[in-house]
Amino acid sequence: MSAEGCFQVKIRKSPTHKLGTRVELVFTVVQHSRDEELLKALIMIFNCGRYTLRKNKLAGDFEVSKFSDVQLKIVPFFDQYSIQGVKSLDFADFKRASDIMKSGGHLTPEGLEQIRSIKEGINTGRSS
Repeated sequence: MSAEGCFQVKIRKSPTHKLGTRVELVFTVVQHSRDEELLKALIMIFNCGRYTLRKNKLAGDFEVSKFSDVQLKIVPFFDQYSIQGVKSLDFADFKRASDIMKSGGHLTPEGLEQIRSIKEGINTGRSS
């Protein structure tokens, strides 16, 4: 089995938030649509997330974006079962952003700036 996993930090405009932005952490696993049952099994294993078939119907996504699920289920899982390679750096950044949010830092200009910096370097933004 080969899957593509991604740890994302999203920052979006939000008129209802004090700083005018909201931060969202998203963990995604992508598989070919023939592996739909595998991705749906992840919902049961993690007891969270959702499965979405892409519009082209060639692939599907397992996605967790609820902060409490990220904090209480996804982060502890990858703390226990370490990721190897460059993806481990992405997880470390994702976890740092999660820790900032857990303490409410994302609600301050300084914390939001820290998260912006993490976002710029995670995944494809990471320099070799």
